[in-house]
Amino acid sequence: MQSVKKKVIAVVGPTASGKSSLGIYLARKLHGEVISADSRQVYKGLDIGTGKVTKKEMAGVRHHLLDVVSPKKQFTVDDFVKRAERSISGIARPLVVGGTGLYADMLLGRMSYPNVPPNPALRAALEKKSAARLFAQLQKLDPRRAAAIEPEHKRRLIRAIEIAKAVGKSPETAPEPKYDVLWLGLSPSPEKLQKNIRTRLKARIKAGMAAEAKQLHAKGLSYKRMGELGLEYRSLAALLQYQVTAQEFEAGLERAIQQYSKRQIRWFKRNKDIRWVSGKTEALRLAKAFLSR
Repeated sequence: MQSVKKKVIAVVGPTASGKSSLGIYLARKLHGEVISADSRQVYKGLDIGTGKVTKKEMAGVRHHLLDVVSPKKQFTVDDFVKRAERSISGIARPLVVGGTGLYADMLLGRMSYPNVPPNPALRAALEKKSAARLFAQLQKLDPRRAAAIEPEHKRRLIRAIEIAKAVGKSPETAPEPKYDVLWLGLSPSPEKLQKNIRTRLKARIKAGMAAEAKQLHAKGLSYKRMGELGLEYRSLAALLQYQVTAQEFEAGLERAIQQYSKRQIRWFKRNKDIRWVSGKTEALRLAKAFLSR
């Protein structure tokens, strides 16, 4: 007799779409706990820059996979899946909330990922190339992965090329998902999302994201590693090294986040199981129906 799969609710969508707020709302209504699926919020101290949910915003809802590793260390998708699976096993009603599509898909069984060991010689050769050249190479090797990856994130580009060279194109859907999943998605209009991103960025700048990055550097986080963390921290590394002005920093980072949100949307639109909801009421109705079936 086939065992009953654990039910998991996933809340996904682009940055600044309201995922965290919706996840917390559902968790409170359903007596659940949140597992963060965000590739940068796993790192300790990357709070303002990533827009990490605060204790006050959590409203008493327990969150997992936040602040689990030093930003000086690498944290892979394999690390995430192992830790998240352990968390899910101990939660009656888990909600996976986040915008890192690869993390969510790997955890919830939409993708299987090959365990490709590091190739030091290949990595050394790729490290000498610019991000632009690496991105062009990945586009030829694995167009689907290239469409969703941050084109200036050298570490991820190198890893994606390493996998593509070892096994071919990015992994397809896993044959047997481990969980019974309700996928809920948030996708504001382009105009609304653009406004949300701008407003959110200005708020984070005002809250002291540059001072946060400066403190991280003072504690030993190199500018090189800060750049490897991508998006906000790459831009902050440039700002703190006086490579850009404050105005150039803000304008350039906003453009980068807007481009990132488009890649996120492209990634999630591939998932035909996502129910795109208009708000909290619809999401709660679908969640209750899912849990009661």
